[in-house]
Amino acid sequence: MSVVTEYDFIVVGAGSAGCVLANRLSEDGRFSVAVLEAGPRDRNPWIHLPIGYGKTMWDPSVNWQFYTEPESGMADRKIYWPRGRVLGGSSSINGLIVIRGQAEDYDRWQKQGNPGWGWRDVLPYFRKLENNPAFADDQLHGSHGPLHISSIPKTDRIIESVIAAAERCGVPRTADFNGTTQEGVGYYQLSTHNGWRASAAVAYLRPARKRPNLTILTGARTTRILFEKKRAIGVDYQQGGRSHSLRARRGVVLSAGALQSPQLLMLSGIGPAAHLRDHDIPLVHDLPGVGQNLQDHLQIRLYYRCNQPITTNDALNSLSGRVKMGLEWLLHRSGPLAIGINQGGLFTRVLPESTTPDIQFHIATLSADMAGGKVHDFPGMTLSVCQLRPESTGTITLASADPLQPPRIVANYLSTENDRRCMVAAVKFARRLANTQPLSDLIAAEVAPGAEHTTDDSLLAFVRKNGGTIFHPAGTCRMGPAHDERSVVDPRLHVNGVDNLWVVDCSIMPTLVSGNTNIPTIMIAEKAAALIQEDIDTKQTSRQ
Repeated sequence: MSVVTEYDFIVVGAGSAGCVLANRLSEDGRFSVAVLEAGPRDRNPWIHLPIGYGKTMWDPSVNWQFYTEPESGMADRKIYWPRGRVLGGSSSINGLIVIRGQAEDYDRWQKQGNPGWGWRDVLPYFRKLENNPAFADDQLHGSHGPLHISSIPKTDRIIESVIAAAERCGVPRTADFNGTTQEGVGYYQLSTHNGWRASAAVAYLRPARKRPNLTILTGARTTRILFEKKRAIGVDYQQGGRSHSLRARRGVVLSAGALQSPQLLMLSGIGPAAHLRDHDIPLVHDLPGVGQNLQDHLQIRLYYRCNQPITTNDALNSLSGRVKMGLEWLLHRSGPLAIGINQGGLFTRVLPESTTPDIQFHIATLSADMAGGKVHDFPGMTLSVCQLRPESTGTITLASADPLQPPRIVANYLSTENDRRCMVAAVKFARRLANTQPLSDLIAAEVAPGAEHTTDDSLLAFVRKNGGTIFHPAGTCRMGPAHDERSVVDPRLHVNGVDNLWVVDCSIMPTLVSGNTNIPTIMIAEKAAALIQEDIDTKQTSRQ
């Protein structure tokens, strides 16, 4: 073992949440902070080019490349779950879409026993993170935050046709899915700046990197949290084939994500006692909720052959098209390379009992058999739709006591009747949209599901055989009142039953937000940084 080094705070994981914490906890110079990232620095050029996530989606150098167990509700398939393994975490490889979710999501958290997490409480932190010039004068948005947010500068014929068709289907056009209401159809805003990806690493770590009180360790795989009785005092980690330890004077913050934060808790002796006993892991604290309550947005992709060469498929499949795209980016920092894949969005209701949108579309001007796959050799577009508030919950458990082995992931997709109803209704709405002018005027044929799928049973079978994640796992270190045994952290994000240990990432969500999870995760970390510093100040005051 190497010589132990001591810091005030140790942050495990330099993803969307960890980058925020590293910045904010070191900001005023009072605390020394070490942040540990298992992956490399974010030097891969495909990370920074917005369209590049088609490459990083399958790159093991920056991607954990997890798989679920065979899913009984998904034709016994193992579902691929990409997660970022690089500075910036999944914010370095995601689709860049800026969605907060619905105000009702956060009010629901508060009603579930989490004071301080209602919409009015979290809105200031959404504004704090945001540098959004398009809505600089809007009281719901921020214009001075570290994270640059951009509007798509040019309209697209396919997206405009989708918008017009949606309006005919009763969905209003919107300029802001993060405004007073989420329901609507329009262009997404993206976490980009001047044609480059604005990851959490770029927004938060880059400006803090030279601070003398901040240490960033890459290639550093945390293997265990260290305890004295029930007080977290540091971590063990591996780097360069050697084992090391760090000590924490103030505490340890887990920001390893919805899959690995619960895994690290269990490896360290915090979790369901019987499960830890099965793996011969000494118990620090019996916490049954660790790894439970796993939620994810299940997506199904409908793709269409267009009757005109106006799609990104056409540009990517021709030399002249690729040259044009390259020149647009090089000369103007614009065009498909600067935008990514999904330009258009749509939020609406398909279940009669829903009072707010229950499905979301990611509308792409290209088509491929899978996310990040090779585009088809014909003009194509994709309508990808997911259920926003699934009832199905799964689990993260240990496959092994070996910290270098991946956890066992069971998503348990489509395990409730409501989820099955919603996904079938979502596919039906997508088809209705595609069959409505002016979008229908651009479509030559539905390639998938295809004309043979006509009944609800057939459509459900199509979803089971072809559906996959939209990359939003959450909920596995559930936030809630300490007396609730399902809760892992309290509303101040302390791990229940132990001291000097916090979890700060999307795993703390009691219920999944209605939309993409990256911006909510950054908000959680902004709020958590303030809470942690308040806790430290309170402790110091009480000792005086």
